[in-house]
Amino acid sequence: MRPVPRPYSYGAERRVGTFRILYVCTGGVCRSPIAERLTRHELTLRLGLRAGVEISVESAGTWGHEGAPMETNAAEILGEFGADPSGFVGRELLDDHVIDADLVLTATRDHRAQVISMGHDAGLRTFTLKEFTRLVRAIDPTTLPEDSDEPGALAERARVLVRAAAALRGWLLAASPEADEVDDPYGAPLGMFRNCGEEIFDALDPIVTALTGISRVRV
Repeated sequence: MRPVPRPYSYGAERRVGTFRILYVCTGGVCRSPIAERLTRHELTLRLGLRAGVEISVESAGTWGHEGAPMETNAAEILGEFGADPSGFVGRELLDDHVIDADLVLTATRDHRAQVISMGHDAGLRTFTLKEFTRLVRAIDPTTLPEDSDEPGALAERARVLVRAAAALRGWLLAASPEADEVDDPYGAPLGMFRNCGEEIFDALDPIVTALTGISRVRV
């Protein structure tokens, strides 16, 4: 039998308030901002103004270009998806970012290892993006708390989803280690960025659906 999601477990202190997603890559100006802004866009399409209240989405780089703008090709790809690249400022990954995050999604296994090595009990809430997608697809949505208009209901659903995915991690393995990674397009032509954007979107779409309980809005 597969583990059933629990309200909270592992002896950890229960988290409350806004559910915080942190995307992590290397420079913090390509993959993680694409994932950040695509996730924000999809959450807004499905939840409207409520999206930014209960779920926060940010990004950072393990060798982040602090204060840098988003890579030009990354911004262009976001525009093709209808997402907003404006106002982005690069950040270097800090302890506080990991401490505050309820879910850390990384581009590669090396990034995941770096986040976990920072401590802060990050192991059970840190996954590669595509690893988390694979695990989320295996979770029966009827085992998650239903969303409601009650304050915090959506954030609680999201936290239970993360714990369910962590419980499944040892049960479901990737076809290959590389299958859980998104390659770095930095310095590549626009076509490579477009492929990267599509890869990231395909990975995050099931996650946003599981978080919200709402399927993708076709526009």
